[in-house]
Amino acid sequence: MSAIVDPREFSPWGFWSEADAAQREAQLDRQRALTEGRPERRLGAQCFVSELASVDHDALRLGDRTYIAAGAYLTGELLTGADCSINPYAVIRGRVTLGDAVRIGAHTSILGFNHSMEPGTPVFRQPLTTKGIVIGDDVWIGSHAVILDGVAIGSHAVIAAAAVVTKDVPPGAIVGGNPARLLRWRVEPDDSASASESASVSVSVSSASGRGGRVQGGSGLGERAARFGARVRADASALLARSWSDEAEIFVDRPGVAPTIRAQADAIEIADLLTGSAPPQMPPEEQIRRLHAWQDASTGAVAPLGVDGIQRSGLDFADGDVAYHVLSAGYALDLLGSEFPAALTWVTEATPESVVEHCRRLPWATDAWNAGHHIDGFGTALLWTKKAGLPVPEGVEEALFGWLLLHADPRTGVWGAATRDRGLLPVVNGFYRASRGTFAQFGVPLPHPERVVDTVLEHARDPRWFSPGMRNACNVLDVAHPLWLTRGTGHRAEEVRGLAEGLLADAVTMWVPGAGCGFREPSATTRGLAEVEPGLQGTEMWLAIIWYLADLLGIADELGYRPRGVHRPEAATERL
Repeated sequence: MSAIVDPREFSPWGFWSEADAAQREAQLDRQRALTEGRPERRLGAQCFVSELASVDHDALRLGDRTYIAAGAYLTGELLTGADCSINPYAVIRGRVTLGDAVRIGAHTSILGFNHSMEPGTPVFRQPLTTKGIVIGDDVWIGSHAVILDGVAIGSHAVIAAAAVVTKDVPPGAIVGGNPARLLRWRVEPDDSASASESASVSVSVSSASGRGGRVQGGSGLGERAARFGARVRADASALLARSWSDEAEIFVDRPGVAPTIRAQADAIEIADLLTGSAPPQMPPEEQIRRLHAWQDASTGAVAPLGVDGIQRSGLDFADGDVAYHVLSAGYALDLLGSEFPAALTWVTEATPESVVEHCRRLPWATDAWNAGHHIDGFGTALLWTKKAGLPVPEGVEEALFGWLLLHADPRTGVWGAATRDRGLLPVVNGFYRASRGTFAQFGVPLPHPERVVDTVLEHARDPRWFSPGMRNACNVLDVAHPLWLTRGTGHRAEEVRGLAEGLLADAVTMWVPGAGCGFREPSATTRGLAEVEPGLQGTEMWLAIIWYLADLLGIADELGYRPRGVHRPEAATERL
């Protein structure tokens, strides 16, 4: 005789108030079995996962009080907010992000991936593609609905039973049918003219990027920027003290982590930005001596510290940390009124031929961010070499800029191409790094600036990187800076402004009193992750991001600070 299935496996909503101690412990055992040894899986308080559900995720994060009922089939990467419910036999696969209080009806399919179907190759042999699905807060999805890859559904929307959703759904819309279309509004949009638009119209750049939709007018944001600037300046001493290790007499990114050279440099940048002076924990001359001591006298390289705090050996400029230390340590010294004591052989021993070969061999097609990272490092090494008055080998600077000018794609304005799994993220982020260290830093006009605007705005619509809870400092900075750098074109200025308004409105809410900002935007789905904990890196980057967004809106003066280090807006060559 077969065992009777507990009805709560199919309707678990009252489990934590009704179950006895043994049943609760059995549920916690199941959750531990799902997450043990899997840091990419994290379940919030009072979640429920049915024993009869198939849960096989590469990454799984459930917000508090989220329920998965019997028969559900879940794979891929699922991030949910709090109070979500996944009813029996729902299928959620691929990359899917849910906000708070999302209700998913039985037999619904949410498919955050797709098959390629080019002719000549059987479908089962072709690679999968993934754009991801993002669903906002307080969304009700009826039974038997189908939501396809690449869709964003705004908060407070309702998806009728059996609807097939192939395009974005605006916030507050009620949609139904195949393909889904607007039936009526659950929450009327602010702009009454949009009430007659079809739900197939994509969410605008600004509303997709900001939690509360587009911010109207600059005056309110100006006041918020002024309050933010006053708050961060008042917190400067506390956040520097928080990251100072008395035992090691060095800065760490945040309490409890190992010291790094970048943390020391970030502390110097933050102190200069918010107080106009060096960090008070150590006399400026001691900080200069420490930075000098970290540079290899024979090569000029600054190798990273190991977890024991001892500098690693045998690394050259091909190492990612060494390349970045040209920026971080170099600008820290610059802010302290000093410079590298040793020549940077990356530049002084270069030839035009070696520069061209270096640029050519970088992984533009597969990892444009990493390629841009090394261009940024080399360009900054060139800056410090010229600032020190050392001779730059003839033709080296021309070879660097010549290669970049010749290889910028005239259709996109950037270097490299989108990838199947990450879309435009690598090329936009790589463009920021490469252009920052060259065209921006040397005050040289960009090739194809209007195409850069087009590419960046297209990228900013990707919900995988720019929906609430998915944004981090790297991705947002790498959009804000290129748009600021190309602002003189006036190209699509209204869209740029709308995006800047939405991003800025959210960014100024991230500050944690006395601690600063984490690298990643906090949300219900990222709670407890190390990258949302406030630290020096996140703080330094978000302060710069907020300045660039505010300057795009003409309100940067309200902040009361202006970046002078790695993220300085002026060409650094003005000081040569």
